Amino acid sequence: MKRIHSFRIQTYLQRLEPLNMINQQDINNFIQEQYVPDAEICSQIIDSLKDYSILTVDKNLKINSWNSGAEKIFQYTKEEIIGKPFEIIFTKEDKKNGIPKMEIEKALSEGKSTDIRWHLCKDSTTFYADGLVFPLNIKEDEVMGFVKILRDITARKASEDAIKKYARELEDLNKHKETVLAILSHDLRSPLSGIIQGTEYLKLNYYTLEPEFIIELLEELHQASINELNMLDYLVEWARIKYAAEAFAPAKIDLIDYVKKVFESLKETASINAVSFHNNIEEDSSVYADGKMLISILQNIVSNAIKNSHSGGTITISAKKSKKMIIVEIKDTGKGMTKEIQDKLFTPEIITLSKSVEESKGAGIGLILVKIFLERNGGHIWVESEEGNGSTFYFTLPIDKPLAKENILLGAVKKT
Repeated sequence: MKRIHSFRIQTYLQRLEPLNMINQQDINNFIQEQYVPDAEICSQIIDSLKDYSILTVDKNLKINSWNSGAEKIFQYTKEEIIGKPFEIIFTKEDKKNGIPKMEIEKALSEGKSTDIRWHLCKDSTTFYADGLVFPLNIKEDEVMGFVKILRDITARKASEDAIKKYARELEDLNKHKETVLAILSHDLRSPLSGIIQGTEYLKLNYYTLEPEFIIELLEELHQASINELNMLDYLVEWARIKYAAEAFAPAKIDLIDYVKKVFESLKETASINAVSFHNNIEEDSSVYADGKMLISILQNIVSNAIKNSHSGGTITISAKKSKKMIIVEIKDTGKGMTKEIQDKLFTPEIITLSKSVEESKGAGIGLILVKIFLERNGGHIWVESEEGNGSTFYFTLPIDKPLAKENILLGAVKKT
């Protein structure tokens, strides 16, 4: 009888990558064509395949064999695992969803069951695996158990995820670049052209114009200059947070203090139209966020509310806790907005952005900036409004520092 060399089986399995290409009959045919081994030699071969976890279960789905590759990958010794249920290597979510049983049923009905999913190790860490299950038949119609072969492909998944992430970042960068170019070419250039034309007209006709008209024109030019500067500030701040990661410095901060600062900085603007502020934030309301971004978020939303308020209107800020987040509510009694406008508020497409900035004198890019800042801090924003009945902006921020996410690229594995 020829000696069976395990490396030849290993080479054969590698040729069949991925595992879903492995077929029970292929393996049987290969062995039968090459050798006529006894059970002991087969066991030695299987045990030597250290890059593959190979285990068998009986008809009651109890593990009854466990190779050295399984020990290496799952961290259970043979003594610890033999007799344990098949589902022990599956995650809690997969067990809850009946995945172990589904694999067996599919193997019975189709001859094999392939899968790519997370599996659970002894120390509760998980790894990503390419797996195959097929039945062991004594006779054609009699099953004595099942074989499961799997391979750890966590590193491959990490590479694939990194490529996908890079592609998304490139796509996002291109969208951002196009938006910035649109702002520069339209939303900054157009108002600046108007200011230049207005000042030139004033310079050429200063001595022939009525004093009241001159004052009116100067006020319009002054306001246009302020809007232009605000727009430029938004753009600089947007670029700063987009390209300078070191500028992001979140910390535990008191929400009420930041609301007070924003109300104080905008009180003169609000007083022009007799708009009153109401700070209903409780003293113990703290959030984990970047302070500069939070100021910008509040200023943008409150400024927008002032612009759209009626004379004698009110702007109220309150907050409530929801699990690990705080929901901030900024409610005004102003003009409100249509459903169509609401749907476009936080959408950074070029046409929408340019149009919204033109119509709302800078509010469009400000609210897009708000959305970006909130997402950077782990929150999100939405609005409820009815035309003629005011608007309410809601946004969330984490109360405490979020737990660090497992980084598969640094060699960590996903926790259950």
